[in-house]
Amino acid sequence: MSDSNSPTVLVVDDELFFREILKKMLADSGFKVVSEACDGAEAVQKYSETKPALVLMDIYMSAISGIEATKEIMAINPSAKIIICSGTGYDDDIAAALAAGAKAVIFKPFYDEEVLETLRNVLAS
Repeated sequence: MSDSNSPTVLVVDDELFFREILKKMLADSGFKVVSEACDGAEAVQKYSETKPALVLMDIYMSAISGIEATKEIMAINPSAKIIICSGTGYDDDIAAALAAGAKAVIFKPFYDEEVLETLRNVLAS
């Protein structure tokens, strides 16, 4: 897959460690990370600037949460494809993320194949 045909991704997480892991995994798997953000407010700004095919969004961050950022991105583009990454399994928060427009949820710690399969499924939907 050439770089120009690679699905584009915005990686959003307040922890640099997780952003770096995700960026490497995505690059190694044929995705193109077009930007990254460390909080929800920055995520909305970066989404508007880059219009990625997918967003990987942490749920708990400063400024605004991944749930609120998802709502704002969906207001910009109702067809946005957002996947929430969560370190906890609080049912209410997961339900809120999905109600906000997220297409799927991945739980930390995650496994490369699980993440990639989820990304491919969301892209194909």
